[in-house]
Amino acid sequence: MSRAIAGAEICVFDAYGTLFDFNSAVARHRAAIGPKADALADLWRAKQIQYTWLRNSMGAYDPFWQVTGEALDHCLAVHGIADASVRETLMSAYLALDPFPEVPALLERLKRAGKRLAILSNGNPEMLAPMVEASGLADRFEAVLSVDEALVFKPDQRVYRLVEQRCGVKPDKVCFLSSNCWDAHGAAHFGFATVWVNRARAPDDNLPGKTVAEIADLSQLPSLLGVS
Repeated sequence: MSRAIAGAEICVFDAYGTLFDFNSAVARHRAAIGPKADALADLWRAKQIQYTWLRNSMGAYDPFWQVTGEALDHCLAVHGIADASVRETLMSAYLALDPFPEVPALLERLKRAGKRLAILSNGNPEMLAPMVEASGLADRFEAVLSVDEALVFKPDQRVYRLVEQRCGVKPDKVCFLSSNCWDAHGAAHFGFATVWVNRARAPDDNLPGKTVAEIADLSQLPSLLGVS
């Protein structure tokens, strides 16, 4: 067990890809999309993240909902899907993404153990609130923090600073969890005790900031925290 994680006062989770499966939006409507569904899902996520980084570099912030729609428009054009109803359906699905299978029980276990829990996401509040409510998990979190307050996307340090500003916890007392390797490194570089939730079994990105642990999914978190 890492001493840094065991001594954490709060567990802060990334939302998309960590708690909630962004691929579930496409998977739910695979029949309407056809054989290009998997390729569309992969490209949509890649472009969505790429656009946040490019906007950070340009100093041109817009809410994640807009960025998500712009990324989807690109992907639909790439795959030759012109049906406007497909866009509307997929964007609506993004407001009610499925939590990963282990998430509800994991959060309940941590809550029973007295752990403080929060979300820190690129999503804007108008995206996050309906998704968290639809999942039935809203009461597990003391705060759902959005980059919208900082007007910049991860991994800018102003985003991670929101945790101390809103939850009153110093960075070295935060256990941060993300499935995005670049986000995990960014949070670690900021000063969080960071766990990379490597759902994709991907190689490390070798960025600044040393993570304290790597797990395959969130079911492994309680043992790191010393929660029985």
